[in-house]
Amino acid sequence: MAEAIRLGRMTDTMEEGFLAEVNVKVGDKIKSGDTIAEVETDKATLPLESYYNGVILHVAAKKGDTLKINDLIAIVGKEGEDFSSLLGDVPAADKKEEKAEPKQEAKEEKQPAKKEAAQPVAETTTSADNDDRLKASPLARAIAKEKGIDLSNVKGSGEEGRIVKRDLENVSAAPAAGTTAKSTYVGEESYTDARVSQMRKTIARRLSESKNGAPHFYLTIDVDMDNAVAFRAQLNNVLPAKASFNDIVIKAVAKALRQHPAINSSWLGDTIRYNNHIHIGMAVAVEDGLLVPVIKFADNKSIGDIGAEAKALAQKATTKKLAPAEMEGNTFTISNLGMFGIEQFTAIINPPDACILAVGAVRQEPVVKDGQVVPGNRMKLTLSSDHRVVDGATGAKFLQTLKQLLEAPLSILL
Repeated sequence: MAEAIRLGRMTDTMEEGFLAEVNVKVGDKIKSGDTIAEVETDKATLPLESYYNGVILHVAAKKGDTLKINDLIAIVGKEGEDFSSLLGDVPAADKKEEKAEPKQEAKEEKQPAKKEAAQPVAETTTSADNDDRLKASPLARAIAKEKGIDLSNVKGSGEEGRIVKRDLENVSAAPAAGTTAKSTYVGEESYTDARVSQMRKTIARRLSESKNGAPHFYLTIDVDMDNAVAFRAQLNNVLPAKASFNDIVIKAVAKALRQHPAINSSWLGDTIRYNNHIHIGMAVAVEDGLLVPVIKFADNKSIGDIGAEAKALAQKATTKKLAPAEMEGNTFTISNLGMFGIEQFTAIINPPDACILAVGAVRQEPVVKDGQVVPGNRMKLTLSSDHRVVDGATGAKFLQTLKQLLEAPLSILL
């Protein structure tokens, strides 16, 4: 019996998929587990595997199609088998093309008539400047005469090089004898339209929903990082792989969340979910946008373990090899732009979290300690909170705890 291979939901937030590659053609023999297509989802490009054995009888979608969930991709069965009953659904992309074709033909039929209507060109008249050999509209000639513009120096953009009004907009009059002409640079406007990736579509949709749906408020605190800088140097003398400030911040945040469970929560409409586990999402910039791999049970892991996992997840993110399970379950998110030299910023909450922490760069600047101006290391942290769940005082207390942990980093290990 012939079977339809359709686009399934490959991630928890997927609404549609872009076919980056179709790996089969009619007549190919396949078995269960073979990759039929490569599908670009909202989070990664994933292989679509067949659940059936047989011969490809029909391929309904092609590379470059954007399909909705349950759209038909291919039909597999026994060679020569009738599959007409499975052809009820045509991919949305194909429907658009079919509808667009008649319009295109109609447009092409009308085009010659439209072109003929625009064809008439005024005959050039003889002048002392030999303008009679130039093609120019009457209006362009009038403007040139009024401004003293030599049309022989003007390049026409009309049909067959005809000079029209727009060609004179940035042209200056010819200089008087004995003066030096100013050169006029004429640039060429251009642009490139890029297809919006599934990831970018999802980022746009989810963050718009978050920003417009959750009443954000922001709290910023400045942290003395002198002890954290020394602590990191000591760690790196004993750890097999160097720890980053981000690894230390993740561990400190996990410990602070244990003391402030209201921050480690989600708004669910009729209920507020206070998570007993701590899964920290780590925003990673990739070519198409942003991915958020999740470090699960971060409070139970050492800084070394967090660093190793963070590096592995970031590498997978940049190569689009993250599994869906590695991007799910976050209860709190951290966005760090310190490595780009950004000192302070605000981040949009990553649903379903109630909060997100924006981490700035560790900056060196003069500070006052014990009445003396001395060099110091400072870092700004900004907490974005959903006011439906978290109040100002609750967020402030969390930041105070986090500041204390980073300023006395040995306490992170206790």
